[in-house]
Amino acid sequence: MDSRNKLRIVFGDVTVGIHGEDFHYIFSKQTGGMESLVKAGKEWLYRTPYPTFWRATTDNDRGNGFPLRSGMWLGADQFRKCIGFRLLADGEAVENHNALENNVYSNQEYVQEAVLTYTYETITVPATTVDVSYTVHADGKIHVLAHYHGKEGLPELPVFGMRFIMPTKAVGYCYEGLSGETYPDRMAGGIYGRYEVEGLPVTPYLVPQECGMHMETECVTVYRKDTLNNSDTSEETFGLTFRACGEKFGFSCLPYTSEELENATHQEELPLPRRTVVCICGSVRGVGGIDRWGSDVEDPYRISAQKDIVYEFVIE
Repeated sequence: MDSRNKLRIVFGDVTVGIHGEDFHYIFSKQTGGMESLVKAGKEWLYRTPYPTFWRATTDNDRGNGFPLRSGMWLGADQFRKCIGFRLLADGEAVENHNALENNVYSNQEYVQEAVLTYTYETITVPATTVDVSYTVHADGKIHVLAHYHGKEGLPELPVFGMRFIMPTKAVGYCYEGLSGETYPDRMAGGIYGRYEVEGLPVTPYLVPQECGMHMETECVTVYRKDTLNNSDTSEETFGLTFRACGEKFGFSCLPYTSEELENATHQEELPLPRRTVVCICGSVRGVGGIDRWGSDVEDPYRISAQKDIVYEFVIE
């Protein structure tokens, strides 16, 4: 079979491998998501990407009691249950992808497009679900579609997006969007353009809190030099791009997860930066800041957890 411009799909016991020229992806049914993203020999995932529901609370959040009302999303951000996995190969459902049934396949199976969809159930009360689909094309691009299913009775969301944790600290990133740090209710001063950011800056608040968001982003490219492979002595910079598909997204690129920021009460309590945490967000709650004595974020900048949220982007 002519394998040019096609994907080689390999069925493991608990994984599905997708391979092409100069890229290798592994999707896990055990961890419930994408487990490996190797491009040009460089690994881009340290942990499986999952939906994210929490941003570290701000002084204003604490002042108006938002974490007390919506704190269950912090638990949902850390723990979730994968309750479903579906695989389409060239538009056809693949039912026998589990061992031992997948022994009918060889290691020379080729497709032009593969769609892998995970369904997650939140630990909130009441529970709801999130579907995340990865459509892998023959050129290596990955189209990601995230669908949060609204549920009556759930408190407002701080954020809804996908979190990617990379193995090493980035040397910087370049993005096309609004200048500076912006939030839905803090965009008026942002000027659209292309910007380069050196390193992974964290706003030095006295108490670490949410920071580093960039709204209305068309694309962002994260650059790294280091890998966890000790035999890799290359000094060349390599990058991975997240590009909007339809609606523009918000993103943050920091050396910490929201939980690490949340747990630190002073700057010196933050851990040594070792990883890169990229959050690509479809919805972001505003930060308020009208005062710090109890005023909530204005209605247009809140996220209802009782309504569906759907957004998409491309990894290339």
